[in-house]
Amino acid sequence: MSIPRPEYPRPQLRRSEQSWLNLNGSWEFEFDFGASGKARRLWEQPFSRTITVPFCPESRLSGIGYTDFIPAAWYRRTVTLTPEQLSGKVMLRFGAVDYRCTVWVNGAEAGSHKGGYLSFGLDVTELVQPGENTIVVCAEDDVRSGLQPKGKQADKYASSGCDYTRTTGIWQTVWLEFLPETYIRSYKVYPQPEDGIVSLQVALNGCTEGLTLTAAAGFEGRPVGKVTRRGAQSVTMELPLDELHLWDVNTPALYDLTLTLQNGDGTADQVFGYFGMRSLQWDGKVMRLNGRPVFQRLILDQGYYPDGIYTAPTDEALRRDIELSMELGFNGARLHQKVFEERYLYWADQLGYLVWGEMGSWGLNITTEAGLANFLPEWLEELERDFNHPAIVGWCPFNETWDDPKTAARQNDEVLRLTYLTTKALDPTRPVIDTSGNFHVITDIYDIHQYDQDPEAFRAKFAPMAEGGEPYETFPKRQKYAGQPYFVSEYGGTWWNPNPESSNNWGYGVRPESEDEVLRRFAGLAAVLLENPNICALCYTQLTDVEQEQNGLYSYDRSRKFSDRIYEGMKEAMSAKAAIEKLP
Repeated sequence: MSIPRPEYPRPQLRRSEQSWLNLNGSWEFEFDFGASGKARRLWEQPFSRTITVPFCPESRLSGIGYTDFIPAAWYRRTVTLTPEQLSGKVMLRFGAVDYRCTVWVNGAEAGSHKGGYLSFGLDVTELVQPGENTIVVCAEDDVRSGLQPKGKQADKYASSGCDYTRTTGIWQTVWLEFLPETYIRSYKVYPQPEDGIVSLQVALNGCTEGLTLTAAAGFEGRPVGKVTRRGAQSVTMELPLDELHLWDVNTPALYDLTLTLQNGDGTADQVFGYFGMRSLQWDGKVMRLNGRPVFQRLILDQGYYPDGIYTAPTDEALRRDIELSMELGFNGARLHQKVFEERYLYWADQLGYLVWGEMGSWGLNITTEAGLANFLPEWLEELERDFNHPAIVGWCPFNETWDDPKTAARQNDEVLRLTYLTTKALDPTRPVIDTSGNFHVITDIYDIHQYDQDPEAFRAKFAPMAEGGEPYETFPKRQKYAGQPYFVSEYGGTWWNPNPESSNNWGYGVRPESEDEVLRRFAGLAAVLLENPNICALCYTQLTDVEQEQNGLYSYDRSRKFSDRIYEGMKEAMSAKAAIEKLP
């Protein structure tokens, strides 16, 4: 039986094939509708179902397809391990579990994790044994609580508006990793292309006395740099490069990176990764990549799949989503209201595709500072995990932080301010948008959302700005432009459904009467933004339809919605040279 999603899930921290064991596939499964399983010691009892991991129980690919609310769910898997695999440290790793996860190994509690979007690992060395081992996972989820970021997961029974089918429990790869007693835990890459140097910060676990750490860079199979330092819990290294190749849009030059930890007897640990040499600046009205103005032509990508919900059915599907966007002239994406898996970011790095990292912030009450405690820890995990990806050119922790519709309480500005400041402290190399669209408190890039469907009315809104006047502002009483680069980060959303007899679908504005009208709107709206010398980026809504929201450029199943002629016109319109790209 083939294993679903068999590829190694962490492409920037790879080890040998013998060092890991993919646990995707068939697991025992049990619903826990009363969320009482812990009180009932459910981990000691038989389960009545099976599920295919890493697909959530709401999805068809899981083999279950149950889409009502699931307060808690339980998983069990037995795995056989050899004495050789247990000779060092054993880590049980999860790509993501939504939302609160508790794990037992051989009947003993191994640990827990809170947060539905980020990867985590548990040291289970003292709990595993040669032969059979039983792993039990409990996932608790409550998108209606206001206490957890849910993103676009529906908090009503059925999908509606721009909320879609929920994801509960395990939704990314589960694996065991077999490590030496002292091992390389993580590393951070700081490219300095102007000096031909890459700085590395490497974190080690275990006793480092008498060890050395070597970093070696290669390019297209050629060695281009090497440096060795004494081992320590944290090692800072500067690695000069014999050859400089810049990572850029559509020309994604990537260096191979090998980190080797050695003792007197030989290699203690070795990991393989990669990095890109590129610089980012955001000054005045411009965002520069490698010193030149680059207009970011982004697509809104929500990362949903009809058969896997949050989880792509294959690694190839992740790559294909990027290719579909690039085929229409886009050079990047807003990864919207979801933390995308590392394999997606790997393909963005490989293909030269710009992305903004976001969090699924919707659903979390941030009208008091208590919201910070339920947001910041998981957001910090995102900054740590994905720091090294050259494709990520900015961070945006929140989206449209509307006032609470039940109480009319406003967002607590300190939640946004503290999140912004913490993000900048951990990553000063990228711009940060505090909250996309509204209501800005402190932001490096000033972005707005505008869904007018008429190109001429759309142009009139931005005409004063194009002539050097005041910028278009959506909420002048709640936020104030302060001269930052200006980004129209949501627009378009033209409603087009090839089967309009279906009543459960929507898009922005009045549905066009023809494909030609779709193209007229698309080209006209794009021209307004590309031709404005004071706008640095756009983001069109959206790449694909998602359930009832049918304003994608492709159908939900990624099939084409329009004729070839329309797609050719879209690419021509989106590929036009932007005014800001004519600057020196």
